Amino acid sequence: MAYPDDLLGADEFVVVHKHPHWKMLVLPVLVLFVVVGGGSYLAALVAPFTWHLPAWIALAVVGAVLVVWFTVAPLVRWRTTHFVVTTHRLMVREGVFTRSGIDIPMSRINSVRFRHGLVDRMLGCGTLVVESASDEPLEFDDIPQVEKVHTLLYREVNDDPRDDWGHRGESR
Repeated sequence: MAYPDDLLGADEFVVVHKHPHWKMLVLPVLVLFVVVGGGSYLAALVAPFTWHLPAWIALAVVGAVLVVWFTVAPLVRWRTTHFVVTTHRLMVREGVFTRSGIDIPMSRINSVRFRHGLVDRMLGCGTLVVESASDEPLEFDDIPQVEKVHTLLYREVNDDPRDDWGHRGESR
């Protein structure tokens, strides 16, 4: 899904658009399986009793609340979180009902780093650390293909159209 063009400047183009890594959804999916499995087991346990209908309704209500709270909400939160690198800025947008975001102009970014542990390396994600003119570095967790994003962001930060070094074979 492309980032909306009406939010970009006239000469601004999207270089990278990512959602957080799918590993954020592992726990919500496990919760879904536990709730459905546990609810089904409890429904089967109360089936022989005369009061099974109110128990089934109660189980369905509790199960629905748990699924919405612990599975649907994280899924929607994941889907509405955007990490976007354009030709002019780095943007992060997140939230469903209350949206928040940060924009960092490319000219204000001083350095870009990444880190990922063994599990992150196996899953192909990591943390991107952006140092800008602000007081402390900003960390963006669970970025898919963090090394590729790091390289692309570094290229965008250091791509100066006035810099013709390398184009004419001259050294400085």
